[in-house]
Amino acid sequence: MSDTLPNPLFEKFQSQLNDCSYYQKLLSYPKSQRWLIIIGLFTLSQIIVFGSLYLFIGKVAMIGFFICILSGLATGVGALPAIFFKKISSNIFNSLLGAAAGVMLAATAFSLLVPGIEFGNEIWPDKGLWIVAIGMIVGAAFLHLADKKLPHLHFGSEQGMQTDSLQKVSLFIIAITIHNFPEGMSVGVSFGTGDMHNGLILAIAVALQNIPEGLAVALPLVALGYNKWKSVGIATLTGLVEPVGGLLGITMVSIFSSVLPFAMGFAAGAMLFVITEEIIPETHSEGRSRYATFALMFGFILMMALDTLLV
Repeated sequence: MSDTLPNPLFEKFQSQLNDCSYYQKLLSYPKSQRWLIIIGLFTLSQIIVFGSLYLFIGKVAMIGFFICILSGLATGVGALPAIFFKKISSNIFNSLLGAAAGVMLAATAFSLLVPGIEFGNEIWPDKGLWIVAIGMIVGAAFLHLADKKLPHLHFGSEQGMQTDSLQKVSLFIIAITIHNFPEGMSVGVSFGTGDMHNGLILAIAVALQNIPEGLAVALPLVALGYNKWKSVGIATLTGLVEPVGGLLGITMVSIFSSVLPFAMGFAAGAMLFVITEEIIPETHSEGRSRYATFALMFGFILMMALDTLLV
């Protein structure tokens, strides 16, 4: 089977890339030299980003961006079982998603909403709750519009891992990518406050949630005959949009500290939208799943314990 995704969006992107003179020049080099150029440019870009964060914002922001990258890479870690299996038990997958939902719910409550209200009350006395609430509504509305405007499949559409065409899988991949952006932003917002504790808790929560998402991306591709390692690579790339969101979150709240409560509410609203719209319904897509319900409770307790113990 061809290792391409037959989707108009990917075809349009490939066409635009082929028309780029810099891309054509890169392809003209021998393969080894081409990879050296790519690695060199990537390394240079990271030096610029990390150096700028350290010089203009501070050490915590630089560490936060690095942790955002690690959280995004957890998507690739979650995809690794696809190298050995074409599918897994629905109970296991639903339990993983349920635990991820519990982790994200606890992180949203304890590391975004509670501190967001506290920061809001410091900046605008007795108005923190309302600033955060407005941010939540805007965050949920942002994800709602993204769902409406960008073509993709929801988590539960076509029964998740049972998707029967590469075109549908590509739309599902777009959905995962869309939803990873606010997750990365939430981590960035927390580190942008200079609070290593909340930033680390959220990063752990996002990383844990990325594991089943990576599996959900890679397994359908492998089952349809797509190259195993390329499937893992695609899953990893969906998670690497998180550092982009993280960088935005870090710089935004560091430069404009007054928007911090709103930004924390925005990130919380976007994540709650993903949890209730996508993840929890998928865990019950085949009827009630007690495995997923108890896994959600376990994930919530685990994150609540980490938030308490990691001080």
